[in-house]
Amino acid sequence: MAHFNSYIGIDYSGAGLPDKGLRGLRAFSAKPDEVPVEQRPKAGSPQHWSRRSLAYWLIEILSNGGPTLVGIDHGFSFPTAYLEAYSLGVGWNEWLDDFVKAWPCHLEGVSVESQRPQNIRLGSSRWRRQTEIVAGAKSIFHFDVQGSVAKSTHAGLPWLHHIRQRLGRRVHVWPMDGFEVPEGVSVLLEAYPSLWKRVQGEIVGSPDQKDAYAISRMLETLDRTGQLEALWGPPQDLLIRDLALKEGWIFGVPFG
Repeated sequence: MAHFNSYIGIDYSGAGLPDKGLRGLRAFSAKPDEVPVEQRPKAGSPQHWSRRSLAYWLIEILSNGGPTLVGIDHGFSFPTAYLEAYSLGVGWNEWLDDFVKAWPCHLEGVSVESQRPQNIRLGSSRWRRQTEIVAGAKSIFHFDVQGSVAKSTHAGLPWLHHIRQRLGRRVHVWPMDGFEVPEGVSVLLEAYPSLWKRVQGEIVGSPDQKDAYAISRMLETLDRTGQLEALWGPPQDLLIRDLALKEGWIFGVPFG
């Protein structure tokens, strides 16, 4: 029996301003036992999602559509090296509050690029989270290279914060809100499409469309086949468990 009513895959984009429609920002959604379908802004709106319009759409879906599983292709937290460098020895919720103040990329007229030259909270591309090391993924501070999620992460985290502020306990961010997922709530998790493309196949479309499709298809498949609980964790290694609660974890990457 499926735990969720729908499965949303999002290929994120940190380009431009928060209200700009972005060709690279894509969302696919599937119902149980169905093939994912691309979701577009409402008729009369710009053709492509902006980060703001996508966040508002997600809030509407998660408020009214029953428990939904959402995978988003950007980092949900930062490496321990960053937390130590800026003396941010706090829990994830407090860290996220602090991050939004340091990188207010959700505000009108504010972009990641406009913040980078002046921001004192810059990370190093040498710093990687444990999950990125295991997955062989780039650092979330590795800007200006192909395949980087640095801009997406810095632009997306303020909207993740906004969604949490609006929905409270109706949404569970895995794993920082806990490895055990309560029944009947929606779940947001960090996805890495490269893990699932070969398994789930591809569609005809842009690379961003293919990535969003792969995430949605993967989530639906894992729920339908009863594999979600095994992947939720928690890891047996207490050090990895502690790191995942601080740094986040890419869903589906082995814990050890």
